[in-house]
Amino acid sequence: MINCGRSRPRLDIPVAPSQAQSTSGNRQRRATSSASAVPLQRLPDYEFQPPLLRKRLAVFVSGGGSNLKAIQAAFQAGAIRGDLAAVVSDRPGCGGWQFAESLQIPTIAFPGDDPANLPRTLDEVHGVDCVALAGFLKLIPVELVQHFRRAIINIHPGLLPAFGGKGLYGQRVHKAVVASGARFTGATVHFCDENYDTGPILSQSIVPVHPEDTPAQVAAKVLQTEHLLLPAAISALMDGRIAWRADGIPVLLEAR
Repeated sequence: MINCGRSRPRLDIPVAPSQAQSTSGNRQRRATSSASAVPLQRLPDYEFQPPLLRKRLAVFVSGGGSNLKAIQAAFQAGAIRGDLAAVVSDRPGCGGWQFAESLQIPTIAFPGDDPANLPRTLDEVHGVDCVALAGFLKLIPVELVQHFRRAIINIHPGLLPAFGGKGLYGQRVHKAVVASGARFTGATVHFCDENYDTGPILSQSIVPVHPEDTPAQVAAKVLQTEHLLLPAAISALMDGRIAWRADGIPVLLEAR
């Protein structure tokens, strides 16, 4: 249930003491030296007010649509408040496109006759408030980024800023991770800007990489966490549970 009052991020930041304290022989000194105790720093409170109107989401896909299916399941379960208004794809007929058609969700071919008109089509024709890229492989138009500023997110199958950028998507990411010898990978949800994978990071989820793992095995583990991470981020975006620090870093607030 969503609390309409104050909401606070889960992040508590302990500050390391300047000197390590001995584990023996200094109990009395520690007891009398209260000034050396280090307080727990907290991020400031942020106001959260749930939206009065249900928001509408457009999802961009290029492949089978497993993330789209996870998003739709979250809508059905009530984990995301709002409506799935449209599905956009650069590959009409792909699995995600067919899934949308099976549910009679409006589908839009990308880029269409004029990519510059896409923001207007989404906004004025389909009433879209937010956009999620769920396995979408094309660079989206600058006009779309500007129109949905701070309202368009993407999921990347790696821990940005590592293993990101033009040409690093899907299996290419997982192959690069295995080849690097990295012991951890995961998924990242970030806000979109005008470049590949460089927008502010909203949330991440980590999965281990074992020395014997193949890229296909890593991909399967990452995809599982994508199916949880992206719907949770969309829920926060649709509810307005995202605060912005003064330096432009987004903070995802929990529903309470």
